[in-house]
Amino acid sequence: MARCAICDKGAHFGNNVSHSHRRSNRMWKSNVKSVRVKVSEGVNKRMYVCTACLRSGKVERA
Repeated sequence: MARCAICDKGAHFGNNVSHSHRRSNRMWKSNVKSVRVKVSEGVNKRMYVCTACLRSGKVERA
């Protein structure tokens, strides 16, 4: 599973808990996209960035 290159957000693990309180494993996947990002003048790089970092303006798309 991919991790965000900016905030290092990735998948989280925990338990599904049923009505009878039986537990089974589950996973929450973060919304990580592969985007082209401006690194410096004229240099673009493809990296994994979560949508929270894209919306907040921490990175600029190429």
